[in-house]
Amino acid sequence: MRILRRACFGALTLILGASTTLAADIAPGDVVFTDGAVTASLTGVQGDAANGRKVFMNRKLGNCLACHANSDMNDQSFHGEVGPVLDGVASRWSEVELRGILVNSKMMFEGTIMPAFYRDAGFTRNLKSFEGKTIMSAQQIEDVLAYLLTLNEE
Repeated sequence: MRILRRACFGALTLILGASTTLAADIAPGDVVFTDGAVTASLTGVQGDAANGRKVFMNRKLGNCLACHANSDMNDQSFHGEVGPVLDGVASRWSEVELRGILVNSKMMFEGTIMPAFYRDAGFTRNLKSFEGKTIMSAQQIEDVLAYLLTLNEE
């Protein structure tokens, strides 16, 4: 009986351990682009649209409003006019295309001034403290993506 209990406990431990292990984030240099799109989630975890909205409007993180207007955030001041209006963006681009644009828009739009939010090498950093770092984390990219997917034309 004790052997059976140990075997069951061991099996249960393996099952629970496997189900709670999260996939590691895809490193910036390992992201695979297909025609500018990124099909694989960077984290393997569903994005949180509410947190993505916060990152989107945060002037020290995404700072998306510096370049893009977004009617969902009319309460925020100083919407930019450099990039396209993001109202209905989920109707114009697919999830994998939007992920690619967030990771490194230059893979989709040649000559764009939009920064690569998930790139950590291949450019000059003015401050050494930023070298080897991305603007946003993999989960923040997935969160902003989840938020953008809520912006459908009505």
